Amino acid sequence: MSRRRKHRSEEDSSEIDLTPMLDVVFIMLIFFIVTASFIKEKAIDINLPPEQENPPPPSDDNSAILVTITANNEIWMEGRRVDVRAVRANIERMHAKSPDAPVVVKADAKASAKTFVAVADASREAKVYNVSLVPPETK
Repeated sequence: MSRRRKHRSEEDSSEIDLTPMLDVVFIMLIFFIVTASFIKEKAIDINLPPEQENPPPPSDDNSAILVTITANNEIWMEGRRVDVRAVRANIERMHAKSPDAPVVVKADAKASAKTFVAVADASREAKVYNVSLVPPETK
């Protein structure tokens, strides 16, 4: 009988106490939950104007410098395709003809914002600061 007691005591002593490990896990869980609530994602706040039912169409009487951006990010001015590096020179030339003309960019919905920014930057380099973005005509 002493052998049985001795064998049982060896089994009892070989068990691992999981309580300290669980305490550490719960403390880490609480730490991550508390710190996750303080993380703020970086984003740009955009104030959009209220949507109008009938937005004013761009003027077609050649008083605006019209730049069209297709879905393939091609830039078109005066019915011809223009390289992004030549946009500034074309805007300067057209602005010299009509100094009060704004730049109207008609961009496709699938066009990249990078292309629009390049056109807007080119117009600002050409000293034309009135740049508008209009949606394409729906068919």
